[in-house]
Amino acid sequence: MTAYGIAHLRQAGPLHPEVYEYLERIQATMDPYDGKFLVHGGKMEVAEGVWPGAVVVIEFPSMEAIRDWYQSPAYQEILHLRADHLVGDLILVEGCGPDHDSAKFAAELRAAGQRR
Repeated sequence: MTAYGIAHLRQAGPLHPEVYEYLERIQATMDPYDGKFLVHGGKMEVAEGVWPGAVVVIEFPSMEAIRDWYQSPAYQEILHLRADHLVGDLILVEGCGPDHDSAKFAAELRAAGQRR
């Protein structure tokens, strides 16, 4: 099942030079794990709530692949270049697949709640 890394990054002021180095090096850390950017610095419109900052979405073939990438020596070597200069949150999440049915999902949740 495809997995995604979703980052919500916030900053105050201009980017620190180390963040540029991080951006220059990150793709090479993702390539061995078949990772790719789906959203990276695109125009954003907040439809509900407040969302200060930027969103980044990366895709990997599986949760195992994204975990292996995140824990890899190559990524860990550059992680501080971003983390030391941008406030942010990162989640790793498994996708739901092309056949996902939200009504069926709701029924499963409802049934699980009734068993408690």
